[in-house]
Amino acid sequence: MLTRRKFVTHSCGLGVAGATIGTTLLSLAQARQIASADDGGYRALVCIMLGGGNDSYNMLVPYDSEQYAVYRKLRSDLALDHGSLLPLPPDPLGRTYGLHPGMSEVHDLYLTGDLAILNNVGTLLEPIDPVALENGVARVPLGLYSHSDQQRQWQTGVSNSRSTSDGWLGRTADIQGPNLANGIARNISLGGTNVLQSGSVAVPYSISGHDDGAPGVFGYDNNPYIRDRIDDLFAPDHDNLIRSEYARRMRRAIENQGTFVDAIQQSPSIETEFAEDYFSQALRQIARVIGARDAFGANRQTFYAVFGGWDHHDEVLENQAGMLPVVSKGLKSFHDALLELGVLDNVTTFTVSDFGRTLTSNGKGSDHGWGGHHLIMGGAVNGGKMYGVYPTLAENSPMDTGRGVYFPTTSTDEYFADLALWYGVSPGDLDLVLPNIREFHSPGSGEAPLGMMT
Repeated sequence: MLTRRKFVTHSCGLGVAGATIGTTLLSLAQARQIASADDGGYRALVCIMLGGGNDSYNMLVPYDSEQYAVYRKLRSDLALDHGSLLPLPPDPLGRTYGLHPGMSEVHDLYLTGDLAILNNVGTLLEPIDPVALENGVARVPLGLYSHSDQQRQWQTGVSNSRSTSDGWLGRTADIQGPNLANGIARNISLGGTNVLQSGSVAVPYSISGHDDGAPGVFGYDNNPYIRDRIDDLFAPDHDNLIRSEYARRMRRAIENQGTFVDAIQQSPSIETEFAEDYFSQALRQIARVIGARDAFGANRQTFYAVFGGWDHHDEVLENQAGMLPVVSKGLKSFHDALLELGVLDNVTTFTVSDFGRTLTSNGKGSDHGWGGHHLIMGGAVNGGKMYGVYPTLAENSPMDTGRGVYFPTTSTDEYFADLALWYGVSPGDLDLVLPNIREFHSPGSGEAPLGMMT
């Protein structure tokens, strides 16, 4: 049922901003829109939030005998059997790793070069000095191990403040212009309102994975009586400015819902099969929107999808045995749909999560950690490779902050900078999108921090 709360929430994703916009930001956005008007290429970023903190030490496991033995000892009851792992080719240093046995599709995508893995990435304020960390003088993000703090920091790209209300994809949309040619927001969410895609001006447009994605007001399109009553309700009221503004936004919401549905119905039929689970259907809906990119007038879009339930303080093995195959199969179907649409090279999909998990067991599962491993998929990804540094596992590792919590060696800033530069953010604007980037990378270097994208 479309309640008033849902309707108002939905209307907030229409790119209609009530806040005052700074002149500089307006000028910058207008300049970027003009500059990109002649750019016929389409690019999209698809962010997948694995909410709760995925235990990526069992998603990607050391495979060589020496490191696997350490892994098995430290993980104890959480360790996967060596024979069950899906081995990957050796990295440049000759080290080998294996994927979780339920991720055969991801394994195949890695081998064909359409998927890469980024090791031990997490929120940071500066590169970590183990000695400074041990002595308590290292600068570290606020609220480490806190779901709310860390999930928010992955979205904002700001780890030294809890007051930041815009995300790095939202700031990107502010620069490029928050809305598409047909008036729909550039940033589209299948995970509800989120900080990641929100900017000073940009507001994500929330859709669902069902039907055509944007539910309308019951009866508005096929019942003249209901339509007339709603039109009367949202008629301008010049004697009440607040009511008049509310009515204007509601009318715009109804118009944009129709615009969205008209556009997505022009998407070509997708023959690729998707599973019926929530995650796969969300990816299918994203593929449909991408297929309708010309109807939307889109040259740049971002998408956000959430697959929650990864906070496995117990039953890690059982839970991941059911959930990681859903991720793997969903990514493969999405990959194949993009290939079918002819846009595999134009869309990059990447995972994020609250944090990694403890390497050691709590007796039932794993607890909140810090650094973790993530997946990046797309035709433009320099795939079949690992980026960042997988920690050398040891009982007394200098990277272990306690109970098997390994600090990250790659920052989220570097991760997102690679993606943002590929997406079209200029090196000169990278500071606006990722305010902390200069702690790890010089935007003027002419290179991306990690080199993940071709």
